[in-house]
Amino acid sequence: MIGKLKGTIEEIGEDYVLVDVHGVCYVAYCSARTLSKLGSVGEACVLFIETYVREDQIRLFGFMSALEREWFNIVQTVQGVGAKVALALLSTLTPAELANAIALQDRAAVSRAPGVGPKVAMRIVTELKNKAPAFAGDAANIGFKQELGEGVASAPVADAVSALTNLGYSRDQAANAIAAAMKTAGEGADSAKLIRFGLKELSR
Repeated sequence: MIGKLKGTIEEIGEDYVLVDVHGVCYVAYCSARTLSKLGSVGEACVLFIETYVREDQIRLFGFMSALEREWFNIVQTVQGVGAKVALALLSTLTPAELANAIALQDRAAVSRAPGVGPKVAMRIVTELKNKAPAFAGDAANIGFKQELGEGVASAPVADAVSALTNLGYSRDQAANAIAAAMKTAGEGADSAKLIRFGLKELSR
């Protein structure tokens, strides 16, 4: 099994890249987002690879990060989502955006991807809602959630998260919303302001 390719870009197609690794060229199918970040023909590249072995073919899928590769596999656990739809999702949304969309049950964001209709979008956000919080947000959000869990977050922040959960939002949805609200309202904002901005984030 091939897990990673390090080589030189030989050719870039509509949905694939040809990577020359010491004279052996590998075809890796990629999302549009990954292809746009690769660089030009002749430049060095590194791709995380997922290898598919079927009775009639072996196909490689390439990703800029291990996280993108992980989401490629996660979304395919949903009925009706294959490799093509998974790549379409990752072409439309970054892994963090996809995780946040699922955490917030934002079917509209998920259905922006080509080939993802309302029913498939519903299945994605419903079936993966318990997996999304681990990936949602950036590193700052992860630290923020650790502070909440350890009880060391400031009182206004903790109160704002508690208020949103009392309104029916999950703790991860509330934490993501308040983390985003802090960027807008400022870290010194009181709980009322954070709640107001947090609700705006959740309504997007």
